[in-house]
Amino acid sequence: MTVSFYTLGCKVNQYETQCMAELFERAGYTVVGNEIPADVFVINSCTVTAESDRKSRQMLRRFRKKNPSAVTVLTGCMPQAFSRESAALLEADVVAGNTSPADIPNLVARFLSNGERIVEVGEHTRDEKFNTPNITSFGEHTRAFMKIEDGCDRYCTYCIIPTARGAIRSKSIESIRQEARTLADNGFCEVVLVGINLTSFGRDTGHTLCDAVDAVAAAEGIKRIRLGSLEPDHMSDEMLKRLSLEKKFCPQFHLSLQSGCDKTLKRMNRHYDSAFYMDLVNRIRNTFKNSSITTDVMVGFAGEDETEFAENLEFVKKVGFAKTHVFAYSRRAGTVAHALPCQVPNAEKEKRSREMIKAASLCEQEFLKTQISLETNVLFETAHNNIYSGYTENYTCVKVESDTNLCGKIAKVKLTVASDGYCIGELV
Repeated sequence: MTVSFYTLGCKVNQYETQCMAELFERAGYTVVGNEIPADVFVINSCTVTAESDRKSRQMLRRFRKKNPSAVTVLTGCMPQAFSRESAALLEADVVAGNTSPADIPNLVARFLSNGERIVEVGEHTRDEKFNTPNITSFGEHTRAFMKIEDGCDRYCTYCIIPTARGAIRSKSIESIRQEARTLADNGFCEVVLVGINLTSFGRDTGHTLCDAVDAVAAAEGIKRIRLGSLEPDHMSDEMLKRLSLEKKFCPQFHLSLQSGCDKTLKRMNRHYDSAFYMDLVNRIRNTFKNSSITTDVMVGFAGEDETEFAENLEFVKKVGFAKTHVFAYSRRAGTVAHALPCQVPNAEKEKRSREMIKAASLCEQEFLKTQISLETNVLFETAHNNIYSGYTENYTCVKVESDTNLCGKIAKVKLTVASDGYCIGELV
């Protein structure tokens, strides 16, 4: 039998899809792409925005219409946060949450045995433990994500994730070591540590994020270690010092900003202000040579007037991010911000998004210019007509021309030209 996956959302979701794929394979299934009719179709949903929910519903209905005899599964964050609404989607034969991704193949087997529709969305509890199985590979990629943390207790006013993901829980250090060794044995040389609230790793086990980095670094075949999205107020000087001592650590910091305006940050229930954030950026840059700071920035949050937007915009310019993901605020049922007054009209959100994206692009271009003439290591990932693309330690995208196959290899490159979103280089 065959199984196909459609994944929305974050790196954690991507990891959990890989986990489910490996479990289906062990049960005798063959994993196929979305373009091939499958016996089982699994939608691993995201519910960060209403648009994410819409895409999940759309894919569910599209696949049911295209493959009426297949078993359809809706799982992930959408059923977990909105179980009643998800259960009402009769196109899904199996509806399950995200409390245990390992259960999905068993639920499919149960449906196949009796044909009875299954709706099972378990509740997150305060005492639940990290229970996502390790993976052995990561598809066709040259780097592998490793989920080491789940859950969040931040309760930002715009965010449904604490409801969808539950309390903070961490992977054991020994399990991290084992998975890193397996990934190294299977040819992966770079690992990206990811979580729902990554910087909270170890709060429930007495460890820290640095302990997780050290555990991965112990695997001989792993050459580079990268971190996923980070909460700024959890980044201490001690953490920065320990990370700086690990030679395999890549100095790219994705520090979630959300807004550069203090009034907006307060309404968002973020746990820092712009001065703290800027100080952290300076500490990182002083500690890590040629580091890069990337971020997420929201525009049009409830109550954001022209003055607040201007502060947000100027702060982004001041920091000079290497890359910025800009997105407009999307009202989310079940969150505090959904009921806040002074909601910004969609047309204004789109206008501010365009202005912020333009500023962020200029910052990115200025950062790329600072990389010119540097010699740095690049892990190459893809190729097209002898043009190979890959990333440096600080996650600068680099393209070089070569007659030799570079995919999956780390090579020294001299960066020569700053182009649109990447640098052009020459092999040294």
